Amino acid sequence: MNTSVSPSLGVLCTDFYVNHRMALTLDVPRRREAVLDLFDRIRKQMPELDRFRRYEEELALESPEIDGRYAWVALQRTSVRSGWVNPDDLTAPYELHRLLLETAPWFLSITPLDVEAIELVFGFDLEAAGNRHEIIYDALLQGCPLAEVISQDREHLADVQPFLALSLDERDRTQACVEIKARGQVRDGRRSDRPEPLSVYLTLRRNGPFRDLKEMPDVFGVLAGHAERMVEDRVIPSILMPLHARIVRG
Repeated sequence: MNTSVSPSLGVLCTDFYVNHRMALTLDVPRRREAVLDLFDRIRKQMPELDRFRRYEEELALESPEIDGRYAWVALQRTSVRSGWVNPDDLTAPYELHRLLLETAPWFLSITPLDVEAIELVFGFDLEAAGNRHEIIYDALLQGCPLAEVISQDREHLADVQPFLALSLDERDRTQACVEIKARGQVRDGRRSDRPEPLSVYLTLRRNGPFRDLKEMPDVFGVLAGHAERMVEDRVIPSILMPLHARIVRG
């Protein structure tokens, strides 16, 4: 597995992040001892995650933000999540996500039957001035048959957020989704006071059922392999570069 980050991302994106989610069917236990023991276990291996926060819908363990880089772990009602923003390479994010996959089930009494899916998200934020829907349209849709739906002489674009879902195996258990978003005030799944830039998400998902918790790290490895190849071969040349060129052109 290649753990390097493409050097072009620093030019094309304002922020880059790697998030992970274990989606569950039942609610995550909120017992004080279980949550604190899990977070303490994570902090022992990754000392930079040392801030325990309580938000309206989640409990979180976070690192301080240094030069735009930070990491987090969050327990929501039916999911266990983690993320790493602007990593130098993929080693640290992968270590965090694997650590959570290996430890959370034991501290939170999660069984394979309870795991609905595992997701790995590569996110990319691009700061853009002006109408971001028009930027997406100009960069990715202009000239294709779908673009003929709108008459730009009389109408304006109110919402352009392309979404594609692909099946990567014959049983439809492994899927990839690509979406481009230009709305809201949430960055990389975390709260932010800054306006959200135009965002591109590549989500790899393995749906259950799962037979054994020991297979989770291997499943994660498969998702990471798919994600890395799709970022290099498709997302960067076919989405990020056209969007960046349109933003620079103004």
